[in-house]
Amino acid sequence: MMEELLPESVVAVESYGDDGAEGAILYPEELALLTRAVEKRRREFTTVRACARRAMEKLGVPPGPVLPGERGAPQWPQGVIGSMTHCEGYSAAALARATDLASLGMDAEPHLALPEGVLDAVALPTEVGRLDRLGAENPTVHWDRLLFSAKESVYKAWFPLTRKWLDFSEADIDIVQGPASGGTPPGRGGRAPPPGAGAPGGGVGGGAGDRGGAVQRGLLATVVTVPHL
Repeated sequence: MMEELLPESVVAVESYGDDGAEGAILYPEELALLTRAVEKRRREFTTVRACARRAMEKLGVPPGPVLPGERGAPQWPQGVIGSMTHCEGYSAAALARATDLASLGMDAEPHLALPEGVLDAVALPTEVGRLDRLGAENPTVHWDRLLFSAKESVYKAWFPLTRKWLDFSEADIDIVQGPASGGTPPGRGGRAPPPGAGAPGGGVGGGAGDRGGAVQRGLLATVVTVPHL
């Protein structure tokens, strides 16, 4: 699913279910982060890092530990950028050479409506109006969840470039429905930077860069790739 949304310079590895955790080995530094984790958290943590190490191998990079850095952003090997995501029954990691892209972010969610109250917390009034129109045009897609996922992906691409927080309210994403392909309605949009901060390449309002989303197999996914200026 992710590879369909990402450019050729990015390698992606996905895992459906919990199979990716079987036989996966964690580094001591990673195990130290799980001393108080429940079993579900341990499996998610292990599976997504197994995906990340397989992506490293595909990229030609020696596998190594993936530890959380500032605000939980994953720390990648020198010269590599990437993103990870997991939700119930799905994990994925995507990596690229830092010479090929400035940043990337991705997010996966169950294709379900957001819990009550969440949309009000993450969406601007203008976005809610656009979601209403999208829902009238295609009610088979949970557009509220797609918007939430898109904002998560943008933040994941934003933070490594700026080292600044980006709140949901400091964003305005306009999802444009494209032609369906294999049950996948792609969308595009942008996210606004906080006041006083310059937008990274590929940021807001249709600048350079790609943003897209897809719905497949009961899951929803979004990606953001930021090119070098």
